[in-house]
Parts: sequence; C-alpha cells; structure tokens
Amino acid sequence: MTALETVIGLEVHVELGTKTKIFCSCAVEFGAPPNSHVCPVCLGSPGALPVLNEQALALGIRAALALNCSVPAQSKFDRKNYFYPDSPKAYQISQYDEPIGQHGFIEIAVGGEKKRIGITRVHLEEDAGKLNHSPYGDVSFVDLNRVGIPLIEIVSEPDIRSAEEARLYLEEIRSIMQYCLVSECRMEEGSLRCDANISLRPVGQREFGTKTEIKNMNSFRNVQRGLEYEQERQTGILARGENIAQQTLRWDEATGTTLVMRSKEDAHDYRYFPDPDLPRIVLSAAYIDARRDEIPELPAQMRERFEREYGLPAYDAGVLTASRGLAEYFDQTAQRVRDPKSASNWIMGELLAYLKAAMLEIDEIHVTPFALADLIRLIEDGTISAKIAKTLLKDMLDSGKDAKTLIAEQGLIQISDEGELRAIALRVLAANPKTVDDYRAGKEKALGSLVGQMMKETRGKANPQIVNRVILELIAGGE
Repeated sequence: MTALETVIGLEVHVELGTKTKIFCSCAVEFGAPPNSHVCPVCLGSPGALPVLNEQALALGIRAALALNCSVPAQSKFDRKNYFYPDSPKAYQISQYDEPIGQHGFIEIAVGGEKKRIGITRVHLEEDAGKLNHSPYGDVSFVDLNRVGIPLIEIVSEPDIRSAEEARLYLEEIRSIMQYCLVSECRMEEGSLRCDANISLRPVGQREFGTKTEIKNMNSFRNVQRGLEYEQERQTGILARGENIAQQTLRWDEATGTTLVMRSKEDAHDYRYFPDPDLPRIVLSAAYIDARRDEIPELPAQMRERFEREYGLPAYDAGVLTASRGLAEYFDQTAQRVRDPKSASNWIMGELLAYLKAAMLEIDEIHVTPFALADLIRLIEDGTISAKIAKTLLKDMLDSGKDAKTLIAEQGLIQISDEGELRAIALRVLAANPKTVDDYRAGKEKALGSLVGQMMKETRGKANPQIVNRVILELIAGGE
C-alpha cells in the first residue's frame, strides 16, 4: 500500500471572558438554572435587534493579534443558516468572508524543533444553545442560556501532520488565550472546544483526501485519542480499496471510537449572507494599536526568557509556562532565591504533585511565591535540610503558616554545629563497629547506613553535608 500522509486542521472555539452576551445584556454564567439568562434577542423574537458587545470585539481583536493575525480596518457579520433545536433563530450570527483576523500563525515544539502552524482566520460569532438528553426516554430538553455567548473561532491551516501535533497546537492556543486574559479556557465547562478535520493522502500528493470532522472531544487527551483512532480507521478503509465518506463524527469516550452524526456540510450549504441587522465593523488604526498594547508577555516569549535569564532547561521552561498563573508564580519565586533551578525543582516536583492530588489551581493554594522563596532560602543558608523542607511545605500548604513560624513551633532548625555533630557521630560509630569495618572494607553503602543513624539520632535535623564530612574524618582518623 502507498505510504499515506495525515492532514489535520483544527477549528477551536474560545469563549470570550465577558460578563454579558455578544448581542444583548443577558448575563454569562456557567451552571445557571436552564433558560434563566434569556431575552427576546436570545430567543429570536420578531423585531428584537442585536447590538454588538464592544468588550467582546476588543477581546476578539486582542486574541487575533496575539495569534499574529492581520486585523483589517473593516469586517462584517453574516448569518449562517441552519435549522436545529438549539438555535431558535434558525441561523447563527457569525463571520464568513470578512473576519476580524486572518493569516496568522503560532509555533509549537515537535521533537525538539519548532514548527509553524498557520492560522487561516479568527472570527467572532455567537454560541448556540445546549440540548440535554433525557436518560428516561427518547426526548431532549433545550437550554438556551448559552445562546449568544460570545465566541471566537480559530481556524488553522491544514498544517498539522499528527495527533500529537494537534494536541500541542491546542495546548499552545489555550496558553495564549489565558495569558492574554481573553478566556479561562476551561474545557470541562465548554469555554474551549475543538472540532478536528482529518484526511489522508498519498505522500507527495498535493490534493487533499476526503475529510471527516470529529466533534465532542472535551479534553486534550481526547483530541489526541480521537484523531489517532480516526487516522487508523481511515487507513483501514483505504487499505481495503474503499472510499472515505465525508461525514461529521462524534467522539465516544466510553468506547474509544468515532460515531457518525451526519453527512458533513460544505460552506454553501449554510447560505451565508451579510446580517442586515448589524452594521459593518470599522476600526481605526489607533483602536487596533490599543488592543495590541494590551497583549502581555506570551508563553513563547516567557519560555525564552526563563531559559535565558534563569538558565532553565527547555523542558522546565515549557512546564512552568503551561499556564499564566504557574509562570508568574515561578517568576516571582525565582527572583527571590539564589538558584532559580531550585525554585523550578520545588514547583515542578512537590507543588505540582500537591496541586494534582488536591485538584487545585496554583492561585488557590495558601503558599505564596514569597513564602516558597523563604522556604528555599532557609535551605540555601543551612537553617533546615531539604528533607525537613518537604515536610514543612506540606504543613504550609495545609495550614497557611509560613516556614519560620512552623520551624519555631516544631523546633526544626537544622543542626550545623560541627562540635555537636562530631559528638553524636562518635556515639554512632561506637555503636556500629561492624558497619564501620564494612565501610573500611570497601562497602560504600555502609556510609549511607551511618549517615542514616545520625539523621535518626537528630530526628532529621542534622546538616547532611557536615554529617558526611565528620563521619569520614572520624573513620579516617581511626575513631
């Protein structure tokens, strides 16, 4: 069989972080009682006219600029016509041929190399409603709270060549949107959603194969799993000499398969035309520049800075910039310690493990960057050992108390007095003559046993560097 190349394009929907909907004053509130935030505009009542939310426009333009898109001076809204129970107007207000952003790109790291993924367009649109399917019969209930929530749709070029690249692209999109304060991008709440188009073609062929679209992928892991499954399914169909059907599929997480929803539509099926109720969007250069000035340091720039200023490995910089909150937490900690890599190790190790186990975000914990930096400095100046610090950090996370308070309460100051440690070491060596003989006979592990006895004697408070040196000196001196 001819070698095949996978071609993937993603359509990412991002909910804009506004307090009200895009064309009316109804509140945006996740989890509100069904149909509690609706009005004649949401419901498509005759004579109700939409009015554009300027904050939604500003956030959409900020997002487009952050994605390296050009923002034209003029754009317009269109009606995308389709009939479905969650769309009371029987059309969606969106943008078609004149979006607010076009011809952008982002870069992802694939196999240690940077790869540029083109972005065709970024356009504003309103969300549709939600169907809640009853478990007790063949019936669905319509919740229109979500109708009119402002979205941007980010359409990639077909530059993605694997399911892993798709996941990396989506993760980078999320980071950029969070850094720009455009959206919280919580996939579990539907504020970041992704549809994927995938096709296969013989390697070297320019024409695209027949594509399918996968919906309902509600996590980064499921995006990768869904695309991997569909790639394998299409490969099997082509290997049997059969044709791919152009279809819209949904990802079924329970079975790990894609299921057919309907035949896939083309753009002409939606009969786009300019919305007669909304005027054209006309932007001044000053307005666009003001939105550009709102863009903070983005994830890629922050990764480069962490590597350059703090000497972090690329892997550390990537982990620490996965979210804006985590990046800012590290940045503030690293500025207050002698070795930024130690701050990276503590955050990536103990802190992230705690966050995962407790299912918390970095801004929800008691330990501030300043408190963590104080803890690290206590290790650096020899006041406490790293082992004690691990226990202290857990106590800090649980109680909200700072390290110095806990040290005073628990009497945990590290013993670094050489005379005191030498006296303890003499007792340990006298009580363990066989272990001393084993070490002298070349058994290196015996030293660890002696050090362990010292730490036990001091309840973990002995300075391990001094302990090692004192024990070796005493053994060498024949003590």
